[in-house]
Amino acid sequence: MILTHQKIDETISGKCVDLIHGKRSIVVLKTQDFMKVDDKGLVHGGFTFSLADYAAMVAVNHPNVVLYKAEVKFKLPVKVGDTLVAKARVYRRIKNRYFVEVQVLKDDKVAFIGKFLCIVLESHVLDLKK
Repeated sequence: MILTHQKIDETISGKCVDLIHGKRSIVVLKTQDFMKVDDKGLVHGGFTFSLADYAAMVAVNHPNVVLYKAEVKFKLPVKVGDTLVAKARVYRRIKNRYFVEVQVLKDDKVAFIGKFLCIVLESHVLDLKK
């Protein structure tokens, strides 16, 4: 059961197809025409990042998880019609900090890699006092 990002638009950030709470997730995104940036059909990298970020959040799977930091590398271009598969794995946890590694595959080749630091807050980020 997905406990986080429950209202996310799956056409933009992907659909979770596998989940082990607090450990890993797999999220799939079929790229679409509205994602392209040019006449050749290149997909904006923000959609690939959104997919990876969502996979990281779902791997942690807590209602109050937020992204604190990300180190990413785009390795292959993505075009309209490509199906991307994000595989996220929590490789370390220190208290409320989750360190998540994400690979995004395109045709079984690595298109994107990232390390995400996700933090579980005591309450929703919009409910925190400033």
